[in-house]
Amino acid sequence: MPIPTGGYREVAEDLATRIRSGEYPRGERLPTYKELADLYSVSVTTVQRAIIILQDRGLVVGLQGRGLWVAEQLPSRPSE
Repeated sequence: MPIPTGGYREVAEDLATRIRSGEYPRGERLPTYKELADLYSVSVTTVQRAIIILQDRGLVVGLQGRGLWVAEQLPSRPSE
């Protein structure tokens, strides 16, 4: 799957697709902000903005001091 570069919305959409496809399984830890920034060739700020979108959609959970995790229960698409 090609990796989009650019805006935070593109990064959020790609990560959402990867989560829904199982590439990042439910309950699993996501890469760090820095690792995601390197993967997408964007700034950490861009990744942070993308993660906010995913948190608002209920796809990821941030646990202070423990990192980002894929939600155990993924919302259905219509509620996004």
